Amino acid sequence: MRIRAYSFTPRLVPTLAAAAMIALTLALGRWQTERAQEKEAKQALYEARLREPPVLLSGANSSAEPLLYRRARASGRWIAEGQIFIDNQIHEGRAGFHVVTPLRLEGTPRVVLVNRGWIERTRAYPQAPAVEVPAGNIALTGLATVPPTRVLELSTDTVAGNVWQNLSIERYQRQSGLSVLPIVILADISADGLAAIDEKPDTGIAKHREYALTWFSLAATVMALWVGLNVRKNR
Repeated sequence: MRIRAYSFTPRLVPTLAAAAMIALTLALGRWQTERAQEKEAKQALYEARLREPPVLLSGANSSAEPLLYRRARASGRWIAEGQIFIDNQIHEGRAGFHVVTPLRLEGTPRVVLVNRGWIERTRAYPQAPAVEVPAGNIALTGLATVPPTRVLELSTDTVAGNVWQNLSIERYQRQSGLSVLPIVILADISADGLAAIDEKPDTGIAKHREYALTWFSLAATVMALWVGLNVRKNR
């Protein structure tokens, strides 16, 4: 095909390769766009749950999803010997621990893990600071969450006494022998001497949009290169 002083003469093999690459990147871009739409629906659901009245934990819950990002009420007794400290938690630029204590729910043998707040490291580090666990019956409200699933383990020694690198409910259940609900409650009111932990739902919509833009941009780049490399000036 000639256009004034230029001709467009695409060859078969490069054209097929470019077509395959463009089709692949467009498909990946559409897939990431669909994933973003799915995450948008889930984000809207979680944000709606934040506005719902608190649900009472009874110990019968076997799945985290129906409770995730709902406010929850729980009552029972702390299990002081089960308290653990999650290391390498940053708060206002300072390193410290999240203090996680199991609460045996009233009227049931099951327990729920409660993140009671953040505390700064002391000179005794890597040992955890002393954090009192009140005795007697208590009642609390908080946000139902789950621990991150993608974590960095600095070594195979992930548990050193009551100091843990990361919180895993499955690992805690194995270590403690307790029957643990599949959620962690972020207490609305932190314990004395601790800073409250705040968390908002984030389903990762922005990540999928960025990936989609990357794939669509790559498709456009391949198209531009295919055209550019097949346009020649007539002699």
